[in-house]
Amino acid sequence: MMNLKKFSKLIALTAMVGLLGTVAVGCGGNSAKETNADKPAASAQKGSIQVKGSDTIVNLSQKMAETYMEKNKDANIAVTGGGSGTGIKALINGTTDLANASREMKDEEKKELKEKTGKDTKEIVIARDGIGFIVNKDNPVKELTMDQLSDIYTGKVSNWKELGGPDEKIVVYARETSSGTHVFIKEHVMKNKDYRTDALLQSSNAAIVKEVEANKGAIGYVGLGYLKDTTKTLGVKKDGQSAAVMPSEATVKDKSYPVSRPLFVYAAGEPEGLAKSFVDFMLSDEGQQIVKSMDFVTAK
Repeated sequence: MMNLKKFSKLIALTAMVGLLGTVAVGCGGNSAKETNADKPAASAQKGSIQVKGSDTIVNLSQKMAETYMEKNKDANIAVTGGGSGTGIKALINGTTDLANASREMKDEEKKELKEKTGKDTKEIVIARDGIGFIVNKDNPVKELTMDQLSDIYTGKVSNWKELGGPDEKIVVYARETSSGTHVFIKEHVMKNKDYRTDALLQSSNAAIVKEVEANKGAIGYVGLGYLKDTTKTLGVKKDGQSAAVMPSEATVKDKSYPVSRPLFVYAAGEPEGLAKSFVDFMLSDEGQQIVKSMDFVTAK
């Protein structure tokens, strides 16, 4: 049998081992807590986000992202177009962090976003825009009224001679149905009437410019940043105006140009992390200078 002296030593040794183990574990736990407490929160400038939607502002958004990433090397912002409807649908389905839109989200879209994500819609105005109506440079028509534009796009008028122009068939170009601009023109110019059945739907502003450049009878609409010297931009006159107004930064800002609108970024709830940092950048003085450099109008 083990004598009392040896037994006492064994008990003491066991207790010491246990104490050392407790101290080791305790030190490890305290160390971990100190590390987590001292560790800085994840930087808002790090990580990856998706931005998807409006083709009207895809170039603006890409320029914003490029400038932001130059300053924040650990950030990755992927910007794609496809139209406002595409971006909003992606936001609802959780496949994009931010949705660019050149129209307001509809009530049913906001409701669906709430149902899918449990979050309310966050709307941010990042810029403003005027929709310019363009014709071929050889077309002598210089201006149209809002009613005449509606008549053209609904199919009530089909020849330029009815509008003081040449005896030439009007070839109508419009954005595809997923485009916020398509919806905006329908609501604000056409008074929610349907587009004419022979309207040629295009996937981008650039595509409309290209078609109008090549077709003497063409008319199309594009965002302010896409107005080119290779086409003619029409003045637009609304009821009560004594003269037609050309789209420009000044006329959009003072609201004298009748076909103007805000440009939006949407999020599901308040943006967080990199998404919030990018939104803050877009609204900053530097971001708004990019808005001006891209021929859009600042948000304020």
